[in-house]
Amino acid sequence: MRQQYARRTRALTIMMGLIALAIVVQMTRIQNSVEAAAFREQASNYAYELRTVYPDRGEIYDRNGHLLAGNMSVFEIGVDLNTVKDASAIAASVSAELNLDYSKILNDIQNPTDGIVYVVIADFVEPEHVVKLQALKDALQAQAPAGTQGALTGLEFKSHPQRSYPEGSLASNIIGFMNRDGRGFFGIEGKYDTLLAGNPVQVLVPTDPNKAFEISHVPDGTTLVLTINRDLQAATEQILDEALVTYGAQGGTIVVMDPRNGELLAMAVTPRMDLNQFWNYNTIYDNASEFNRAISLPYEPGSVIKILTMAAALDAGTVVPNTTYLDTGSILVGGATIQNWNQEPWGIQDMTGCLQHSLNVCMATISTEMGAGTFYSYMNNFGLGHLTGVDLAGEAAGRLKIPGDSDWYPVDLATNAFGQGVTATPVQIMMAASSIANKGHTVTPHALYAMVRDGRQYDVPAQFAGTPISEQTARTLSDMLAVSLESEGSLALVPGYRIAGKTGTAQIPVNGFYDTTKTNASFIGWGPVDDPQFMIYVWLEKPSASIWGSETAAPVFAEVAEKTVIMMDIPPDSIRNQLVTK
Repeated sequence: MRQQYARRTRALTIMMGLIALAIVVQMTRIQNSVEAAAFREQASNYAYELRTVYPDRGEIYDRNGHLLAGNMSVFEIGVDLNTVKDASAIAASVSAELNLDYSKILNDIQNPTDGIVYVVIADFVEPEHVVKLQALKDALQAQAPAGTQGALTGLEFKSHPQRSYPEGSLASNIIGFMNRDGRGFFGIEGKYDTLLAGNPVQVLVPTDPNKAFEISHVPDGTTLVLTINRDLQAATEQILDEALVTYGAQGGTIVVMDPRNGELLAMAVTPRMDLNQFWNYNTIYDNASEFNRAISLPYEPGSVIKILTMAAALDAGTVVPNTTYLDTGSILVGGATIQNWNQEPWGIQDMTGCLQHSLNVCMATISTEMGAGTFYSYMNNFGLGHLTGVDLAGEAAGRLKIPGDSDWYPVDLATNAFGQGVTATPVQIMMAASSIANKGHTVTPHALYAMVRDGRQYDVPAQFAGTPISEQTARTLSDMLAVSLESEGSLALVPGYRIAGKTGTAQIPVNGFYDTTKTNASFIGWGPVDDPQFMIYVWLEKPSASIWGSETAAPVFAEVAEKTVIMMDIPPDSIRNQLVTK
């Protein structure tokens, strides 16, 4: 009995082993067969497809977290010609909703180009239109007899991102814009286009919607945080717009910068554009240099350059604050006669009086005493004629003629000293003047505060471009400029704060001659003098109410400065001094 049981057990074991072996052999054969390989390839091709996935563009924020540029979903509306049922119904529905030409849509559907199986009717359509069309499509499908297709079968909607600017035209000249091809132009969008766009990658995407969880995540583009204060920017733009009306100016620019580190806090420029309607660019601007005049449109700034001439003379030891000279109202340099702005003599003046009365003859005297070598060496070190390196696309360098240039003449040594014959942008002049406000150190203006990538924030450090003058020269000149404003009761003064600054009234060159009836009115100033925390530049183009910077640009400076000290929470001098002594 036991032997019989053992034989049956062995037989059963051998049989099961043979069956298992047969299964293994068959599986191996199937896996290695040509038919199986083709089947796997077909299944693989059916389940996945290779796509290029583009990351969402990085967002742009102001320094306090206000969104300035983001992304929104828009739709492409098209027709699948293989499934379309009623072309006329589709054309009627879409044309009515989007206010498009019915005949054109119908023709595109009924007479497609050979080989085309999908026709795009409209793109960049806002979601609310698609919601209505989808609802109509669903309703018609529900009304169709069972087993048949609705009238809008074949109508398809494909979502894709589009750049969105929630503030419209606010800070448009700083931000720039992204066009429909995904390319950034001007400002931050242009300068940091690659960072914002991120890196597209190719990934295998499952065609089965139930496997959507397998789609790889593509890192978004870099998010940027700007130095701009959104509220100060809005206030500055409003002040500028009102100033154009008040003084009849044809255009204007106001820039607010921290002279300690070069952070641009506000940059108001006219004209501006709604970035959500970037296609209007050509109707607003005649050329690219007009998009942001603060960095792209050099002009002859006039007397604001006198602070640089005086800084050079003080630093070189050519003069000291109490150096005097007899102002006769004119001086002959290089065969040309240089006169004061009012063509009158001012008698004996010291260097503070020279600044206070903005005397051209004084500046021409100082520059000729320094000599061309010393004068132009300082102007070069201040950065005139060079790009500042500001991180906004489209910067222009301006022009500083120097001895040896084919169009430089000896008289230029005199006229350049008071801002004629030299061109610069507001940002260039602010960079140069930062050495006076910042203890002799020149800062590089910048609009980028930080970058955010993969959840980490990388702050942008301040950059310094040199030390063209000593700290003592900077302090001495700042005090001289403050005294000159206080002595004349300047309209630029801000109650409670000691301010240093200088006006500029520059006649505009036309066909080789200066038009005495049209000027560029400017003012540059900073404060508080003992601890400068803001610098403001005002430029009004061709004001008609008054040609003088002291009567137009100076009061605009005061208005912006009052907003700035409030929004930057800078206490009046008396309170700050009490806090320091305690």
